[in-house]
Amino acid sequence: MDRVERPLSPHLQVYRPQITSVLSVLHRATGIALSLGVLVLSYWLIAIASGEVAYTEARAMLGGLLFRLCYLGWCFCFFYHLANGIRHLVWDVGLGLERGQYQLSGWLVVAFSLVASVGYSLAVIF
Repeated sequence: MDRVERPLSPHLQVYRPQITSVLSVLHRATGIALSLGVLVLSYWLIAIASGEVAYTEARAMLGGLLFRLCYLGWCFCFFYHLANGIRHLVWDVGLGLERGQYQLSGWLVVAFSLVASVGYSLAVIF
C-alpha cells in the first residue's frame, strides 16, 4: 500500500488562526515566561540574603536597560496571565461563552495587559 504524502486533518495550514487559539498559545507561553522570571527573582532574593557584595553585583547586573526591557515583558506576561486566568474562571461558571462575548473578552484581556504593564512599568521601573 502506497503512503499518501498529505497533511492530516485538521492541520494548522488549513485553518486561519482565531483569537481564541492565539490567546490560548499566548497563555501557555506567558506561563513559561513567568516561570523563567521566578528564577531571576530567586537569584535576586538569594543575592539579598548573601550579603552586601552579592547584592551590589546583582543590582549592577539587573539594573541595566536590557533587564528593564525584559522586566517590562515579564510584567506584560504577569498581567496577561492574570487577566486571562480570570477570563477562564468566568467561563467556568458558564458566562461569556457566546461568539461575540469571548472575542470581546479576548481583546479586553490584551488591552488590559498592555495598559497595566505599561502603567506599572512607568510607575515602578522607569
